[in-house]
Amino acid sequence: MAHSMSLPSTGLLKYGLVTGTQVSQGKCSMLASRSPARFFSIQAVQEDNGGPRRLVDIIRIVPQLSRNYFQSPSRRALFGGISLLGGFYVAQTISLSFGALGVNDVIAAVLCVLITEYVTRFYYSRPKVTFPLALLNNFKMGFTYGLFIDAFKLAS
Repeated sequence: MAHSMSLPSTGLLKYGLVTGTQVSQGKCSMLASRSPARFFSIQAVQEDNGGPRRLVDIIRIVPQLSRNYFQSPSRRALFGGISLLGGFYVAQTISLSFGALGVNDVIAAVLCVLITEYVTRFYYSRPKVTFPLALLNNFKMGFTYGLFIDAFKLAS
């Protein structure tokens, strides 16, 4: 049974990464059929040369797709904010779990400081700041901010 469907323009549809559909868009088409044993038989075919598309080709395309996806400043700001809040959440979780038990809290504090210092050294030793490195630094800033906020909560 084949259904036609529309997906967001992430580029995955164009490269045949959808199961259970028969899609024809751009240069690639993908056929999926269901056997009685409920296993999927997937065949991705390029229309330009007729040869099968290999998994290695799809994996090689993913970095280019992600670079194109993060070209927009609004997407960069969104993922930077998510990274910052993710670091804050991890700091609150670590502080709550180790602080409530009172066991291994000194070891957890040492590990937090070591990880923070390593990320700082790694970030500032690079000649060019890439987007994943900026996300890592945003996570570190959120992590440090979360630990400071938790220290203020404990002091009051």
